[in-house]
Amino acid sequence: MYRVGIDLGGTNIVAGVVDEEYNIIAKANCKTAVPRPEADICDSMAAVVKEAVKKAKLKMDDIDYIGIGVPGAVNPETRIIETSPNLFFQNWEVAKMMEERLHKYTKVENDANAAALGEFLAGSAKGSRNAVAITLGTGVGGGIVIDGKIYSGSNYAGAELGHMVIVKDGIECGCGRKGCWEAYASATALIRMTKDAIKGEKPEFSYMLNAVGGDLDQVSGKTAFDAMLAGDNTGREVVEKYIDYLATGLINVINIFQPDVLCIGGGIANQGENLLGPLRTIIERERFTKHNEKQTKVCVATLGNDAGIIGAACI
Repeated sequence: MYRVGIDLGGTNIVAGVVDEEYNIIAKANCKTAVPRPEADICDSMAAVVKEAVKKAKLKMDDIDYIGIGVPGAVNPETRIIETSPNLFFQNWEVAKMMEERLHKYTKVENDANAAALGEFLAGSAKGSRNAVAITLGTGVGGGIVIDGKIYSGSNYAGAELGHMVIVKDGIECGCGRKGCWEAYASATALIRMTKDAIKGEKPEFSYMLNAVGGDLDQVSGKTAFDAMLAGDNTGREVVEKYIDYLATGLINVINIFQPDVLCIGGGIANQGENLLGPLRTIIERERFTKHNEKQTKVCVATLGNDAGIIGAACI
């Protein structure tokens, strides 16, 4: 049995063919290039699915169904994306549109829920009972697994952890609210902080500006971390500020859910212990259960960006 999982992100669309053992045997991708019409994005998703299936040396007849993980509020029953701030869509009948293109039954789930399911089934949370997966990307996604089942609330919009406020009247988030965790802890937020820090330096003395060839558009989520590791003080300050904001939200999540495992995915998680070491120090100091023997394991999501693909394929 083969299924296709699609990770529809604000930056990239990635499709993967997944087998019964949760292995991705082939992938294909393209840029999301938002904003653009729903039909155009569906055309792109259909194209990467066909490419992935071809790379797997299979035919569409070999595929049982397709699952899509998408940022925002998703209703798995109606299979409609009710709202997706990062994709600029509301009430998008994405499953119906994909079925018209590929003639395969299509399921839809929040991307962070899909990633959490992927990690629970085959990754860093495998064998746990309760787990939370945080995805640091264009936004901050949250997926919660309780007693082996995805928790999404009565209206399927639960686990939007990125939209809890950590700074009252802070920076405006894509959802329209001010001070959301996503506005401070996403990869997008880290890039913004890095650019702001560079702008505050004299160009001739800016290590990070030189590292990106003088082009702020080349700043990425790695820029500040790379600068810090090279001994640059401004890079270190940006990283410390970012980690402090990230830790604030993580501690809230741990205090509320007390999961066995809290795993962190997304491109920023590739920093490994450069990220996790300082995070654990803050969490151990500030968590409510600091005196308990059993503590939440904080780790990198071992499936990386594949978690959302595997989870979407296994909805």
